[in-house]
Amino acid sequence: MPINVRLPLLACTILALICVVAQAAPVTGLERIGALTVPGKPLNVFDISVVNADGVYALSDRSNRGLDFFNAATGAFLGRATGFAGYRKSTGFDAAGPNGVVAVGPSQFWAGDGNSTVKVVDWRTRKVLASISTGGRRRTDEMAYDPRDHLVVAVNNADDPPFVSFISTRTRKLLGRLVLTRATDGAEQSVWAPASGLIYLSIPELDHVKARGAVAVINPRTRRLIRYMLVARCMPAGLALGPKHRLLLGCSDDGVAAGFPAHSIVMTTGGRIVADLPVGGSDEVWSDLRAHRYYLAAVANTGGPVLGVIDSLDDRWLGNLPTGPHAHSVAADARTGKVFVPVAAGAGSPCPRGCIEVFGPGK
Repeated sequence: MPINVRLPLLACTILALICVVAQAAPVTGLERIGALTVPGKPLNVFDISVVNADGVYALSDRSNRGLDFFNAATGAFLGRATGFAGYRKSTGFDAAGPNGVVAVGPSQFWAGDGNSTVKVVDWRTRKVLASISTGGRRRTDEMAYDPRDHLVVAVNNADDPPFVSFISTRTRKLLGRLVLTRATDGAEQSVWAPASGLIYLSIPELDHVKARGAVAVINPRTRRLIRYMLVARCMPAGLALGPKHRLLLGCSDDGVAAGFPAHSIVMTTGGRIVADLPVGGSDEVWSDLRAHRYYLAAVANTGGPVLGVIDSLDDRWLGNLPTGPHAHSVAADARTGKVFVPVAAGAGSPCPRGCIEVFGPGK
């Protein structure tokens, strides 16, 4: 197993009355076990990734203007669904796509695109089944799936002000919109909590104050904002639901750029902060409930990009594993324990054309 940080071991000599303070090094329980090759153009620009319950890994591949599908267990490339906006320097990320992506049932992935639409994709046929407009001017980004109410809840984070769309997974119709007037720097990762039936959404900045972020609590049935749960000096982006009704907030690379420490926060779904952990600068974060682990794509962590690993049962940081350029996306397969982190092509990359690094349980 890789050891990431060395601290002195506790050793006391009674006769000499000498005691050396110490602590065992954090251990992630993971190691890099390989990499997945992405066919087509070099992987320079990408966004969110997910693994569904059947072990299909999907990556928002902007370089190749599509969703890429892999067998999470074997690493086999299953194909690509094209027809997304991709990325153009002239229009920037506000018009890029695909962006956020969420698994809906065994065969569908829903993904945000650069023209303010949500596209419904069948990974088995690699076809776009529907393109649903959210009525905005810029990209639709991250989203959550509420299976109880048969909803996908999607955010247009680049519109001003940002807004949340509620889309029926049965009819594929837009049911309503919630405008987030106090969110002055977009809105990021969201999650549906089965115990409460509520949506939790990362808000990097409230009221033009960078040091004041929040988690928005939303009732998807009434499509109303319940409240904001405040966090300081974080600018949260990543958000994942763990055990014991707790949330992991990945304080973002924007927070690091604003001068805040690279850290992450564990908060109860009631808003109480229970842990502050020394890894951060993250975009996407992931919760593997079977392994009792949180994983962070800590692209702006102090010292360089890492995969951060946290024990979600006791909210304890276990360590970091180095990744590569623009490694801001992470997803894990609960069935195999594998963790997938895309890295871009270019200088400092472990893969000259970009790839998806795979981490797994150590031997």
